[in-house]
Amino acid sequence: MKTPRRLLLALALVGAAGAAQAAGNCTVSLKGNDAMQFDLKEATVSAGCASITVELAHTGKLPATVMGHNVVVSTTADMAGVSRDAIRAGAASHYVPANDARVIAHTSVVGGGQTTQVRFPGNRLRAGGDYSFYCSFPGHSALMKGRLVVTR
Repeated sequence: MKTPRRLLLALALVGAAGAAQAAGNCTVSLKGNDAMQFDLKEATVSAGCASITVELAHTGKLPATVMGHNVVVSTTADMAGVSRDAIRAGAASHYVPANDARVIAHTSVVGGGQTTQVRFPGNRLRAGGDYSFYCSFPGHSALMKGRLVVTR
């Protein structure tokens, strides 16, 4: 009689652990500094998340007008085009072209000591797709970029 209870308890714990692990793949937390670097070169999220959150903390001291950072998520193939068009979009648009279908999500631009975040539906990403995150402040995407790995 005790063996079936132990088995059920073990199965419940394994199931709970799997759910907890999947829930942990719904947020990407990045830090950007005054040396134009993100602290991560790769981040993993699950396409099964109802929503995905991208958080950015600017750990530097310089203001947004001089060393502003944001995070843009797009396919890797679209990164160069979005970054190029970001210059024309300007600071008022947080260096993100308005209504650009290539942009999956983006944060606002922040300066030293500030934070920002964006939430977007997880179904905007496809498991196994080729995605990148990057800063679209003029000239930053050459250094401030990383791969976004999407799992099931």
